[in-house]
Amino acid sequence: MPFAPVEEQLAVILRGAAQVETSAELRKKLERSRETNTPLRVKYGIDPTGFDVHLGHTVPLRKLRQFQELGHKPVLIIGTATAAVGDPSGRDASRQGLTPEQIEKNAQTYLTQIAKVIDVTHAEVRPNGEWFANFGFVQMLKLLGTTTVQRMIERDDFSKRIQAGAPIYLHECLYPLMQGWDSVEIRADVELGGTEQLYNLMVGRDLQRGAGQEAQICFTMPILRGLDGEKKMGKSLGNYIGLNEPAKEMFGKTMRIPDALMREWFELLTDFPEARIAELLAGKPNEAKKALGAEIVRFYHGDSAAAEVLEDWRKQFENKGDPDHIDAVEIVASKLKDGALLAVDLIAESKLAASKGEARRKIEEGAFNYGPERTKPADAKATVPVTDGLVIRLGRKILRVRLV
Repeated sequence: MPFAPVEEQLAVILRGAAQVETSAELRKKLERSRETNTPLRVKYGIDPTGFDVHLGHTVPLRKLRQFQELGHKPVLIIGTATAAVGDPSGRDASRQGLTPEQIEKNAQTYLTQIAKVIDVTHAEVRPNGEWFANFGFVQMLKLLGTTTVQRMIERDDFSKRIQAGAPIYLHECLYPLMQGWDSVEIRADVELGGTEQLYNLMVGRDLQRGAGQEAQICFTMPILRGLDGEKKMGKSLGNYIGLNEPAKEMFGKTMRIPDALMREWFELLTDFPEARIAELLAGKPNEAKKALGAEIVRFYHGDSAAAEVLEDWRKQFENKGDPDHIDAVEIVASKLKDGALLAVDLIAESKLAASKGEARRKIEEGAFNYGPERTKPADAKATVPVTDGLVIRLGRKILRVRLV
């Protein structure tokens, strides 16, 4: 199948890009690729540092998918070796490396999640432990000799740590060299990464030139801000949406993001045309957010799941009804007294609130209700008649009681 004209490819590829080093070289590579009918080798590396791939990770992964759909070859590097070092990019403190057991366990789950974004069956998947496991001392010395301490400490994250008097460990200096060497091993034409990765990507260019290869294009994507609308989406901050989360959770979290975050999420997490994004953002924020949430759910859970969560949301929050799909919570029947339970205890048992103290506050605020009449307890000492199938609600949380 012939490649699309270069201008058409660039229109897709450059959407949302933060920086391309260099755009002229990228154009030349695409022109040669089309002339010779040879796909570009597009590299993206991810270290298996945890169990949840989240939407922040998908920004460069979605770009990799676009390259793939244009006919190019995705080369996915699973950082089984680099994860043991810990990437210092964008960090003001050393990151603890992982044990081999942690790395292996995480790597297995990562690929399953990444497969939700790109077609891994038609990608080249390479663990970088494949070559670093065979690296000898002489080879490592040679690799270390390709850069200088002066250049290394010019890194923004390292210079900040020097100014703050925070330690920089020597093993951290290995990381960009190892990532760069990955590009030599797989002969990358393009490498994708976040904006904080630019230094590491540029090291790859230098190492490729030193190895007699044509330098890769460094292609960076913006860092996705998390649910708070301020900080980078991350597992440690808890401001993320994981790819493994249920459709209802994905949609509900999206509906709670600040309005100012929507343009960024539309551009980086959907394939909506610019005209459609502009149209949605010019309308009511809540409608735009529903379209965004439904599209995110559709991509990871399918059309029917997107339609289902959207309909449930409308029933619950617009028509003041209950959704068709309500999660169940088990309550031990023996805890009831005369078929009832203190409202505070019911909220705590169902985990609608983190503690009885929070439950009392929510009751006093009028945030808790139950049953078809949406009855609100008079005070924190009130009891609730509990029957099997009773619907209880606290804010946007809703559960159905199952007596066991």
